[in-house]
Amino acid sequence: MKKIVLSLAITAAFGGITSLAHAQEASEWSFAGNAGLVSDYRFRGFTQTNYKPAFQGGFDLAHASGFYIGNWNSNVEESLYSGASLEMDFYAGYKGTFQDVGYDVGYYYYAYPGTGANGATHYKNGEIYVGTSYGPISAKAWYATTNYFSLKNDSTGKDSKGSYYLELNGAYEVAQGVTVLGHVGWQKIKNGTSLLDRDGFNAKTDNVTDWKIGATKDVSGWLLGLAVVGTNEKDLIATGSPLRDGGKTGVVASVAKTF
Repeated sequence: MKKIVLSLAITAAFGGITSLAHAQEASEWSFAGNAGLVSDYRFRGFTQTNYKPAFQGGFDLAHASGFYIGNWNSNVEESLYSGASLEMDFYAGYKGTFQDVGYDVGYYYYAYPGTGANGATHYKNGEIYVGTSYGPISAKAWYATTNYFSLKNDSTGKDSKGSYYLELNGAYEVAQGVTVLGHVGWQKIKNGTSLLDRDGFNAKTDNVTDWKIGATKDVSGWLLGLAVVGTNEKDLIATGSPLRDGGKTGVVASVAKTF
C-alpha cells in the first residue's frame, strides 16, 4: 500500500511539474484582436475609401522573445484597386528594447483579393521595415521589395522596386487616458514621375509628404480618436468617379477596441 501511495504521489508530483511546464510555455504566447471604425481610411495621407467610412480589424500573436505575426484588414475603394473592395495585410517581425531604446524589424505585405480581374492591374505591395523608439518619439523606415503597389511599365522596363517611406511619430499622454499624437512622413516613389503619368495620377512629382495631428481618449477600454490629416500633394492620386483629389486635408474620427 505504501508503495502504491508513494507511486501515486510521485506521479502526481511529476504530473504537476509537467502541467506547470506546459502552462509556462503557453504563457510565453499572447494573442490580441482589434476592431474599429474610421470615418475615412487614410494611408500615408491619401484616402483609401473615397473619403467614406471603413470597418477595420485584425489580430496579433506575439511571443515573449519578441517575435510576432499579425493580420489587419479594411474595406477600400474599388476604383483604386481594380475592383478589389478589401485590403488584407500580413506581417511578421521581431521587436524589443535595449537600454530604454525600442527596436522593431519585420516584413509587411499588402494584398487585395479580387484585384486584377479581366487583365487589370493586380495590386499588391511588400515592404521591409526598421523602427526605433525612445520615450514618446518613434521613427520607422519602409523599403519596397516589390513594385510599389504594382507600379511598373513593361514597355520601358521601369519599375518602382526600392521605393521607400520615412516616418516620425510622437504620442504623449497629457492626462489620464488622453494622448496627443503627431506624425510626419515622406514617401519617395522610384521612377514615380514616369510611372504615375497615367489616368488617376499626377506625374508632377515622385515624392510626397503627409502629416497628422490628433488625440485619442480611452473610455472604458474603447479608444476614441480625432485627427486632422493631409499631404503636400493632394492631387498626386485621384479617387472615385468622377475622379477627385485623393490627398485633401480632412478630419478623421475613429473608435477602436482591443480584446
